[in-house]
Amino acid sequence: MPIKIPNDLPAAEILEQESVFVMRDDRAYSQDIRPLKILLLNLMPTKVVTETQLLRLLSNTPLQIDVDFLYTASYSPKNTSTDHLIKFYETFEQVRHRHYDGMIITGAPVEQMPFEEVAYWPELCEIMEWSKSHAYSTMHICWGAQAGLYYHYGIPKYDLPAKVFGIFAHSRSWTRPVKLFRGLDDVFFVPHSRHTEIRRSDIEKISDLRILSESEESGVYAVSDMSGRQIFLTGHVEYDPMTLKSEYERDLSRGLPIDLPRNYFQNDDPARPPIMRWRSSAYLLFANWLNYYVYQETPFDLDSIHAEH
Repeated sequence: MPIKIPNDLPAAEILEQESVFVMRDDRAYSQDIRPLKILLLNLMPTKVVTETQLLRLLSNTPLQIDVDFLYTASYSPKNTSTDHLIKFYETFEQVRHRHYDGMIITGAPVEQMPFEEVAYWPELCEIMEWSKSHAYSTMHICWGAQAGLYYHYGIPKYDLPAKVFGIFAHSRSWTRPVKLFRGLDDVFFVPHSRHTEIRRSDIEKISDLRILSESEESGVYAVSDMSGRQIFLTGHVEYDPMTLKSEYERDLSRGLPIDLPRNYFQNDDPARPPIMRWRSSAYLLFANWLNYYVYQETPFDLDSIHAEH
């Protein structure tokens, strides 16, 4: 897939080594086509890793995609160089006049804090409100999903007695066919890594929301509004094969209480490589979002998005 990214973005070299079709700026400008405009609000501390994970999944489509990167101006990331942010990222003030076919809001390692105590919460609220009239479909991931459900619908999150950590089997909850899961098996796997949850009972009180998928072990996974313009995913389908291993070893080294990620290592042996169970569903889910909720629905003139909301 031709995904257009800056010539020297670190993710470009990694993706090219994986034989992912990355289109550099100079080649993209020579094509007479309107690419899909996607805005990625990256709230993760390891921004380069998250960029690569999400760009990899966005690559699985014949559509040309133009990605802009956004970070919060009200909080300075400690794990990403200022040079990288200045070179590849923009602030909300720089993009607020634009319209996008789609938007992705990532998770963040702040899930155990009350939303209002997060340093960039007021700015994030402004961005989420803006997204309703400036991005046709917005995908919220993990804490981003909890934040979106809380801001848009007042749905709370709850602390869990133990971290939901591992790879869990999921099924579809909505009785009618859902385009987001077209082509997925009846049971598919998703990584989760979180200390909090949202609950079915709260979601069912909102008539404009539908639960699309859940797991007996990890709970509600996918929620959307009835139009598909707001999608909320509580797991990390974008994770690399080794991401949970890195998180597990990180927490062990810090002396934090952490159980072995479930259904992850072969024979539950951390000395053996993990089993990659979610790659195909991850690619399909993102391709379906881009195709059915973005490409086929967004008006050609992006400036008219606000009139359709």
